[in-house]
Amino acid sequence: MRPRRLFGITAASALAAAGIAFSVGLPANGTPTPHVAAPKLAGIHKIKHVIVIMQENRSFDSYFGHFPGANGIPSGVCVPDPVNGGCVTPFPDHADSNKGGPHMDANSLADTDHGRMDGFVGQAELHCKGVAPCPTDVMGFHTASDIPNYTSYAKHFVLADNYFESDHSWSVPAHLFMVSAWSATCSKPAHPMTCVASDEPRVRSAAHPHPFGWTDVTWLLNKHHVSWSYYLDGGAGAGGVPPIWNPLPGFRDVLADGQTANIQPLKNFFTAAASGSLPQVTWIVPKAADSEHPPALVSRGQAYVTRLINAVMSSPDWKSSAIFLSWDDWGGFYDNVRPPKLDTLGYGIRVPAIIISPYARPGFIDGTQSSSDSFLKFIEDDFMGGARINPATDGRPDPRKVIRENLTTNLLEAFNFSQTPLPPLILNPCPPNTTLTPTPPANCNGGVALHFSSWGDS
Repeated sequence: MRPRRLFGITAASALAAAGIAFSVGLPANGTPTPHVAAPKLAGIHKIKHVIVIMQENRSFDSYFGHFPGANGIPSGVCVPDPVNGGCVTPFPDHADSNKGGPHMDANSLADTDHGRMDGFVGQAELHCKGVAPCPTDVMGFHTASDIPNYTSYAKHFVLADNYFESDHSWSVPAHLFMVSAWSATCSKPAHPMTCVASDEPRVRSAAHPHPFGWTDVTWLLNKHHVSWSYYLDGGAGAGGVPPIWNPLPGFRDVLADGQTANIQPLKNFFTAAASGSLPQVTWIVPKAADSEHPPALVSRGQAYVTRLINAVMSSPDWKSSAIFLSWDDWGGFYDNVRPPKLDTLGYGIRVPAIIISPYARPGFIDGTQSSSDSFLKFIEDDFMGGARINPATDGRPDPRKVIRENLTTNLLEAFNFSQTPLPPLILNPCPPNTTLTPTPPANCNGGVALHFSSWGDS
């Protein structure tokens, strides 16, 4: 068991001294880690507002591979380079705009290569069709000075270093999992029992506006009278959030409940935060330019996220909030940890996650195995008495075989509800002296050409 550190002391000794039961996740070894006892639920109800911020396409090692105390890039790594010959070692990459690699189901399987984690370069080179030279950046990692705000959040609050994409594929299933703990294709969406688990589900489109027939968590939220909003950076459609990152309008139960009005432009989030009227559950998804999805700029994405977090920290609601920040998939970038196998859909490759709250354990690295399923479990335990998206109990049957929330933590190990609440950490969205190249403009609103046809498989 690898002890987690709270800057100078082990998490084990700190939690034992506090008289709190805890569990630490073992490094992933390809088998599901049984869910073990977490701290008692007493205290979770101090959290009145959960805010889930989902960014795009970064592996854990590409952002936090050298974070002190984390399970980062091991020494001696060198991933085979089939086109140019030899192998590629991880290297610091200060480029503000990256390329990444393909990231569909087949690419995830090839990247992980039965746990050897050595297929990343070869997959990134597929576009070269075997012709050298074929440069790639998937073995590059950003340094703390490239992403100082993300690093500050990780140091002051909780960094989860055993957090995996819920599925082993691209953005569409990842965003479906974020709200429903499943991904499927439905031959007759009006009939949920026709849905079949899939890592490459049908995409919501004009031809298929409501393709998601199974149950998502908003069905339970509505049933338990829990307020929620799904905020879209730039709104929906052209210039805003694309359909692949905005699945809720495609769920039949959202239509049936008359809750489509809860899907709102991001400006409403800032208004709610300023007035202290955030809903109990918030999701925020980015437009392309703010997403960090290669080639979108890291500096712009970090600035956008910082403004979101600053808004919560400046809000009267900060004192009762928990922010879960994560990235939807690995984007083709290298990571060293073999994903565990839970079912036919996942887990996928490890991605970063940061837990921010007045009650987050300061400086804690959480090694408990987790995923976006864990965010749902926290929401369910906090607001709905532990109700689950379970076709046997939720009143809306669908054919899923696995209840993902029952296989994961609710992340309470990352919180200490007895501690003196942490103060806000208001940061400059565009920190000076960054080592990103080229140097971002003063307001970090730079841009590059963004065309989905050039975005790997997105």
